[in-house]
Amino acid sequence: MNESQSESELDWVLVLAPFRRDADYIAAFLREQKIGVVAAKDDDDLSRHLLLDPAIIVVTNEALDPNTVAKIAEHLSAQPDWSEVPIIILLERSAPLAAIRSRLQSSWPGSRLLFHMRPIAPLELVNVLQSNLLVRLRQRQVRDAFERERELRLELNHRVKNILASVTSIFQMTKRRAATVDDLAREFTGRLEALSNVHTAVFEAGGEEISLLSIVSLTVAPYNSNGLNRIEFTGPDLAVTREAGTMLALCLHELTTNAIKYGALSLPDGKVKVSWAIAGIKEPAFSIDWTESDGPPVRPPTRQGYGTRYVRSALGSLLGTAPTMTFGAAGFQCSAEGPVSRLMPNSKIV
Repeated sequence: MNESQSESELDWVLVLAPFRRDADYIAAFLREQKIGVVAAKDDDDLSRHLLLDPAIIVVTNEALDPNTVAKIAEHLSAQPDWSEVPIIILLERSAPLAAIRSRLQSSWPGSRLLFHMRPIAPLELVNVLQSNLLVRLRQRQVRDAFERERELRLELNHRVKNILASVTSIFQMTKRRAATVDDLAREFTGRLEALSNVHTAVFEAGGEEISLLSIVSLTVAPYNSNGLNRIEFTGPDLAVTREAGTMLALCLHELTTNAIKYGALSLPDGKVKVSWAIAGIKEPAFSIDWTESDGPPVRPPTRQGYGTRYVRSALGSLLGTAPTMTFGAAGFQCSAEGPVSRLMPNSKIV
């Protein structure tokens, strides 16, 4: 490996061997063994190469002058907690091993010191380097695991805060319309169950995307039991974000709740049809319709309840345009549309 290649390699060896042509000899042999290596020629080279973070440092005892020891010490002090840089010290048999070991352990506390006497068999040196390159790989894997764990903790904290904010909002808005404590408990419990069902579906989906068809099916399932299909639904299966799926499911739950109280589902023969579609190629648009039929006579409400306010706000925020709500003679209808990209930046029909 040449010097320019070393800057892009993850694991490579820095050799400090100023005596005769030792550095060139070691470097040439390691390259033959397919091990990335750079030989530092002087102090400037050493400083520059240390900035590139070598995986292993090989040092002969002739290189252990105060300046070199200080520069390596500075490099080690900047290493993160997970890093323990292997430093292989090649000593002449006449070198004072105990004194050198004591000095370097004191100067380089953040390192993995390995002492070998010269001459060292080339294959022995290769084995030492390869085993320590594996050590560095394991260290980086530990680092990656810690970083991933930290990211997961941050993500969990963020999502818990969002869920608690949603629960607080649902409670406050439900409380305003509840006439009795029993009404509050029943409606609040139903809305929490809807939120729980969606989060369960998202969790089981195992990613940041979830099937819109699964969301709709799960949300309306309690009302289509015992062989009755009070709520029919049809549309292409679209992969939507976790947030979009949650919001759409809560909107469907609120529309269902209103239909049970005042609309089509308040009568035995009343039905609801939920349909959605995608139109356009260059800038695909998503549209969704909630249509009630065979219910009681429809009259516009004198005031907006929680469900209506939530659906208007949520669909308007999600799709960029407030939904259209029609209290027609045939039954209540809610329609909304907006760019598919607002549901999923890289939307796709599955």
